[in-house]
Amino acid sequence: MKERSIEDIQGAKMRGMDSLYPPYPKVSVAVASCGIAAGAEDVLSVLTKRFEGTDVKVGKVGCIGICQREPLAHVQIPGCPRLIFADLDEDSAGVLADALIEGNVPSGLALCKLPEHRKNGASRIAGNGAISRIPDWRELDFFKKQTPVVMRNCGIVDPENIEEYIACGGYFSLHKCLKEMTPDSVIETVVNSGLRGRGGAGFVTGRKWGFARASQGERKYVVCNADEGDPGAYMDRNVLESDPHSVIEGMIIGGYAIGACQGIFYVRHEYPLAVKRIERALNQARKYGLLGKDIFGSAFRFDITIVMGAGAFVCGEETALIASIEDRIGEPRPRPPFPTDNGVRGCPTCINNVETWANIPRIIEKGSDWFAKMGTEESKGTKVFSLVGDINTTGLIEVEMGTTLGEIVYDIGGGPPPGTQIKAVQTGGPSGGAITKDHFDAPVDYGTLTRLGSIMGSGGIVVLGDTTCMVDLVKYFLEFIQDESCGKCVPCREGIPRMLEIVTAITEGKGKEEDLGTLKDLANMVKNSSLCGLGQTAPNLTLCSLRNCREEYEVHIRRHQCPAGVCRALIRLHIDEEKCAGCGRCAKVCPAQAISGEKKQPHTIDQALCIQCGACFEECKFGAVVKE
Repeated sequence: MKERSIEDIQGAKMRGMDSLYPPYPKVSVAVASCGIAAGAEDVLSVLTKRFEGTDVKVGKVGCIGICQREPLAHVQIPGCPRLIFADLDEDSAGVLADALIEGNVPSGLALCKLPEHRKNGASRIAGNGAISRIPDWRELDFFKKQTPVVMRNCGIVDPENIEEYIACGGYFSLHKCLKEMTPDSVIETVVNSGLRGRGGAGFVTGRKWGFARASQGERKYVVCNADEGDPGAYMDRNVLESDPHSVIEGMIIGGYAIGACQGIFYVRHEYPLAVKRIERALNQARKYGLLGKDIFGSAFRFDITIVMGAGAFVCGEETALIASIEDRIGEPRPRPPFPTDNGVRGCPTCINNVETWANIPRIIEKGSDWFAKMGTEESKGTKVFSLVGDINTTGLIEVEMGTTLGEIVYDIGGGPPPGTQIKAVQTGGPSGGAITKDHFDAPVDYGTLTRLGSIMGSGGIVVLGDTTCMVDLVKYFLEFIQDESCGKCVPCREGIPRMLEIVTAITEGKGKEEDLGTLKDLANMVKNSSLCGLGQTAPNLTLCSLRNCREEYEVHIRRHQCPAGVCRALIRLHIDEEKCAGCGRCAKVCPAQAISGEKKQPHTIDQALCIQCGACFEECKFGAVVKE
């Protein structure tokens, strides 16, 4: 089927509306990676079997962001709001199915309701009373301060159904660009919106497009950088799994704007579900005439291919990514020339990440002023973050730029688990820094985070509780960066291992006062001398922690203690005889067989054998194992 006109797309939109809001009950399970890991496929299997032979249809959606409450199921009853049921398993899925078959709504299993609905016939399910007791999604703290733009369709549409995307306005922005706008006016709209690249450095997107358009070349490329490598970050993966067409449409618009006829998805191979859904979405777009020749009857032609990366962190850097696309070793090269002049196969190339491309259709639809009104003076629009770590509610959130760290951590994330406190947040992945709670009133935007010694990065926020040792955290990320460094330039190749040696010695009680000065000098040398962004930002966490958490380093060095009780060489475990019940649980989990004692009698730890792994501390239910 080739959709060559707006009338054809309108027809697809109506079919998509009928799929989104059917005249019969429909239950859709959230089947993205987070849901699958929590058991969504088992829930889907139960619901599919239970609804066989009934008027209830079963489908799929992506992730709406509240990953901690997966598996989720969305229930649509004609004429009613969409209902979201959380924390499902095979048993509760059966309870949900039985209730719906009987014509009831089990409100006790419901998380919230979405207000959007379409009166598409009446239903035999009389759930009005139960539905009224289910809170609106905006009443939940997790959603209250969010503004979905990039995630507008995530968890709403079936990611494998192009017509549902079209029903939500998909590909109408592309039609508007091809029929009503010139490439220059498209670029002007993106410039005026203030959109900055969401992949790291935050370069102004429209300016990059302008450079690529002005570059001379018979062939040009647009590239989607989906090589999301930060530990704890999974924003891009979720968009690709939940709403791939928004990214595809953005890339096609970008291709039209800069004069490219070829696009490339660069996706890490660890994202098999994302790759599967991108491939399906591309095939659907070709079938509907949205990729290929004469798109919407214009002279514009454009297609997209997929290149799978091997998971090297350095390939998130543009020039290393280009080398990988060209089947060369993923190493960065000096710039200039910049990719907009000399990129893939020597041709002008415009590279943006998943979130950046997903913003484009909405900006074209709503206009640059609409987007620019959100955010701060230097950072417009919204930002998607993965919120993980020592916090009550983890998941994906999308907030306006300028939302404070405190609002994100306490209002949206619900603060720390009971009995714990939050020490800091780490933003920007291995290239970012740690921001202590003294600065939680700071607005989240590119400039503010940089001034605090961190970066926006791709959008990972890791909440650090009082059981986190900052010195050990620096050690972890230095180990990660050392492993991921390509080794091409001397500052990164030699400087990072030397920094790691110093930090490791401090965690082992072998540090000296003068090490802190040496560590700072080394970090600044690596930061100022490395070839690419990985090396230039690698010391951020070290420098930030030295400035904001210096006392933790000093306690490790002067007292040979780890206040958080993490660094094994600096802790000692013993058993309080008065609290020990003699249950033997600690002895069973001890890998070194260092714990002994008779049943129902106080146990002891042989310090010569103890490896300070902490297994006994975690296992004891009586608080008898003491960590010093």
